This record gives sequence, C-alpha cells and structure tokens, in this order.
Amino acid sequence: MSLNKCCVLGFGVGLLFTAFSSLAGEIKVGMTTALSGPAQSLGQGVKTGVEAYFAMVNAEGGVKGNTLRLIALDDGYEPAKAAPNMRQLIDDEKVVAVVGNVGTPTAIVTVPIANEKQTLLFGAFTGAGVLRQSPPDRYIINYRASYAQETAAMVKGLLSAGIKPEEIAFFTQNDGYGDAGYKGAVKALQENGYQNTISLAHGRYKRNTKNVEGALGTILDADVEPKAIIMVGAYAPCAAFIELAKEELPEALFLNVSFVGSVALKNALADKAEGVIITQVVPHYLSELEGVKEYRSALNQFAKETQPDFVSLEGYLVGKIFVEALKGSKSPTSREALIDSFESMNQYDPGIGVDIGFSKTQHQASQTIWPTIIRDGKFELLESWQSAL
Repeated sequence: MSLNKCCVLGFGVGLLFTAFSSLAGEIKVGMTTALSGPAQSLGQGVKTGVEAYFAMVNAEGGVKGNTLRLIALDDGYEPAKAAPNMRQLIDDEKVVAVVGNVGTPTAIVTVPIANEKQTLLFGAFTGAGVLRQSPPDRYIINYRASYAQETAAMVKGLLSAGIKPEEIAFFTQNDGYGDAGYKGAVKALQENGYQNTISLAHGRYKRNTKNVEGALGTILDADVEPKAIIMVGAYAPCAAFIELAKEELPEALFLNVSFVGSVALKNALADKAEGVIITQVVPHYLSELEGVKEYRSALNQFAKETQPDFVSLEGYLVGKIFVEALKGSKSPTSREALIDSFESMNQYDPGIGVDIGFSKTQHQASQTIWPTIIRDGKFELLESWQSAL
C-alpha cells in the first residue's frame, strides 16, 4: 500500500473515531488545582484519583453512553491563578461541574465564582468553613469532614490521653486554611471547659514558604512547655518545623490535619517521622474495604506508576460519588439536574464502610475521622490516643 493511501486510510479512521466519539457524547468536568509548587503532591494526587475512576467508568461504557473527560488547570495553590482558571473552565470549556480543587486560599475565590456561575463545585480538597455555610450554598457540595472536625478529634484525643489544655500549642499557615483548623481546635477546647485559649502559643508561617523559625520561636516562648502541637499547614513547612522542634521538644506530639499530605510529609521527615500523627478523612489506603480494594485495582490498571496513598484515594472517592450523582441525574449534562441528583442521594456507601448522603440542608457527605500515626515508617490507625504518648 502506498504512503498516500496509508495516510488517507489513517485519516479516515481518525474521522470515524471522532464521529463515534461525538455520537457517544462527552461530559466535561473541570478542576483547578496545584499541579506545580509546594502543594503539587496534593493536586497531582487528587487528579490521579479522579482520573483513575473516570478511566474505569469510560472503559465500562461511560455514563449513559457519554465518556468522561477531566480538564485540569494548574493554579499553583495561588488564588490569583485559581479565579481565572475557574472562569475558563465554566465559560470557555463549558464543564458540567468542577471537582477536586485543592486548598482553602483558592476556595475563597472559587466558591463565589461557582455560586455566581451556578455551577457545582464538588469534593474540594479542603475542610474550610467557606465551603460549609449554614444553610449550604446550592452549588457547593463536599465529600470530606471539615478541618474543625479534624482538630476537634485531636483535642478530644489529647485530653482523653491526659494532655492538659494549657500544654497544647498551634503551628498554622497564616491564611484562611490555618484559621479554619485553629478556630476548630479553639472551639473544641472551649466546649471542653477551657476558656483561656488566647493564652496558648500560636506560631504562624507564610503560605508557600518554609519560613518556620519565627513560629517555632513563638511556641518555645510559651509560659507552659507544650506537650502537643496541633499543626495546620502544608507538608514542606510542617516537615521543616517538626525537624527543628524535635531538637527542642523531643517528647512533644506533633499532630497534622489531612491536608498536609501524609506520604509527602513522611518522606520529607525520613527518620524524624516516628510518632507523628495525621488525622485522615478517608480510610487507610491499604485496608481491605471493598471501595479501597477497587481503588488499588484502578490505580494498577490506569495509573501504574502511582503508589496508593490517602490523597489519591480521596480523589478516587470524589470521582466515584460524583459519577453516582451523574448516573442519577435526569440529564448528565445539566448543571441544575446534577445538583438535584446530589440532593436526593442517601444511604450510599462508596465502599468505605460509611453510608453517605446529601439533602438540601446537608451538603457534606462524610463526618468521619480516621486518626493515624507513623510507626516504623508506616501509617497505622491510631486505636488508642494513650498509646501515642
């Protein structure tokens, strides 16, 4: 066969494939996230999880004959980039929804855009209150438990283990993310009868930096030497802080919220990771729960170079719950019908042993926290807070 005939044949096959794709239909889903910069392990992890589930669904015929396509734009964890990305996805790409965005600073600008454009923002990788209004914003729906719930679980666990309220200190990112976790812990302490929370040491650092020395100095100047430090930050500055703080406070507990990026934190700390606690909003990624086994199988099939972790598991669950709502929608390409489908979903277990659901007044799927601790270079479920001391 001549080269020209081959080219014509190839071109014809390409046109045929395009025609079949067009006939089948395509559902475009957006994401603006940190694919570069200090939080890139989070953005890339969530993206990998969502794409793995979408790939599995597409391999099985899609949603009502439509294939799923994720359009992910990089914002570097910076609000100034996230806002135009959000508008591009909604106005230019015509996505049916935006899923899996990473971060509180970016959510502060993307949530108003989602509401303005009447387009769903689902499953953002943040536990901040800006996405959890009461009553909830129609166009903002969450999978994960809040930062307030994570830090409240820490406070409850520490107090049950015998740590006194005045022995707790805070290390947080100096923005809305850090504020959300800090305020949640303060509220939990007050609800447990401790009102002098303003006296507790609180060191802060600037977002997208590792300038943690000033924050450490603030904590070391505390009137009462801290026995536990609740941390609300990204993995790089948190690792830098822990490494320095362990030299001065070798017996202290270091507790991180899920956003830190557990595997990235462990890897950054290396031999200094022992005993570090991280609260999780998903089960352990090596558990034998059906949804988690399915997740590992999807990674093995569609993301062979990726090792399982908590972040991509969350992305996978976000993708799975999103598709479940799409399947229940009267029109999978209708933004309003998709919201209605979410609000009618109840008692659905994505395979994690926890039933989830939504309603017009409930826009958060899960309320569950899974505390973990690093021991011998591995993540273990923290069954007893006393054992962490």
